[in-house]
Amino acid sequence: MAGQPDAGKATRGRPDRRQEIGRAGEEHAESLLRSRGAVVLSRNWRCAEGELDLVVLDAAGRLRFVEVRARTGTGFGTPAESVTGQKLHRFRQAARRWLAANPSGSRQVCFDVVGVDLSNPDRPRLELFEDVM
Repeated sequence: MAGQPDAGKATRGRPDRRQEIGRAGEEHAESLLRSRGAVVLSRNWRCAEGELDLVVLDAAGRLRFVEVRARTGTGFGTPAESVTGQKLHRFRQAARRWLAANPSGSRQVCFDVVGVDLSNPDRPRLELFEDVM
């Protein structure tokens, strides 16, 4: 319809609903990781290959690249099920770029996914999948 903004797009500088859900998911995931002793090194780091939601150093000194997937329901599967092979490939490529831009010596590198179910915003459910590749 004329005069109505496109669904899913930000309007006049305001984030769209998907961005709000994503941001909320990242905040919950960050809280979970911090509660486990992680230190956040980067959040929403962007490069040509895509974006890294979180890069953290865990309590054991391992560098963890974290993909956060948030949904408000499971009608299309769980949040973690939305991570495709193509997404994992871009995730790995972006991690390589981050490592090149942030040399820190030799460290164990891990790739994790945090699924955040926000169907009940007052009680989000989080699933942490460590070492997904």
